Amino acid sequence: MPSSPVLQVRPLGFPWETSDPFLFCAYHDDAYPQGNAQMGPAVPLAGRDIGQDFSRKDGWSMYHGETVPGFPAHPHRGFETVTIVRKGLIDHSDSLGATARFGGGDVQWVTAGRGIVHSEMFPLLRRDEANPLELFQIWLNLPARNKMAAPHFTMLWAEDIPRQAIEDAQGRKTGLAVVAGRYAQAGNDAESLVAPAPPPDSWAAQAEADVAIWTVRMEPGAAWTLPAAAGEDTQRTLYFFKGTTARIGGQDVAAPAAVTLQAGVPVELAAGDTVSEFLLLQGRPIGEAVAQYGPFVMNTEAEIRQAMQDYRRTQFGGWPFADGAPVHGADAKRFARHPDGSTEQRS
Repeated sequence: MPSSPVLQVRPLGFPWETSDPFLFCAYHDDAYPQGNAQMGPAVPLAGRDIGQDFSRKDGWSMYHGETVPGFPAHPHRGFETVTIVRKGLIDHSDSLGATARFGGGDVQWVTAGRGIVHSEMFPLLRRDEANPLELFQIWLNLPARNKMAAPHFTMLWAEDIPRQAIEDAQGRKTGLAVVAGRYAQAGNDAESLVAPAPPPDSWAAQAEADVAIWTVRMEPGAAWTLPAAAGEDTQRTLYFFKGTTARIGGQDVAAPAAVTLQAGVPVELAAGDTVSEFLLLQGRPIGEAVAQYGPFVMNTEAEIRQAMQDYRRTQFGGWPFADGAPVHGADAKRFARHPDGSTEQRS
């Protein structure tokens, strides 16, 4: 067994590299300006490849959006998207008929299964000030037995995600949010944090999967111990995405970096002289062949060809909206309208 729990340190690109059972993680941190009447940027778009703008010109991108930034209607099959919004708002629409506006710590978890079409637009509602947006979108694979499961739309509201501020001996705090999995301090199982249930066909819903998706924010100089994962074969990566330096398992690491860790041992973390922020992704590997073509992730090339044929033939149920890039009005209130017609309203 290596003497250090740190197995590898590598720089972060776009998107972030991940390990089985994850496919990748896209981190979007866009300093959008004031919005206009169409909820797009109130500045000229000259110099951008509209519809394919990943330029980060002036600190932000339009992505595939033409008026409003974001990702108009596009298909998925064979995996899940987990979208954690830290700042700003996302407007979701999908081929199940679901719509939502969410942000400020909310999480959307979509099982594409046998096929779904969805859009993710970033409306810039504030016309008198900037509209910063920060989010993670994580692609989590599905095992072969669930790749053709029924699509599923899930909202995990910020108010329902367990969070804890943990003080070290000097009173410096580490803030933890548990989006998936379970956290318990050593010797204090009674006060564990248990995430809301994932979708029923998710790999994260399997007892043996040991999936964890946590965000960690450490005050300058704070110390905290990441507890051991449940299984020795669990894959664990800590993404150090904000800060300057931190000490991880006895090793000095400069941000931004992806740190692959031994899963079966606790790991001591110490923040440097600025706030340090991390995303933890862990899980037991699915251990199956992966065949991917853009938005389709299956086990064989034949299944990819079938996915493409099915989408051309059925459009995965069709698109029930007049616009390929719907946005949901000027009211900033969060909501979700589920495929069965039931609606949740949030402030």
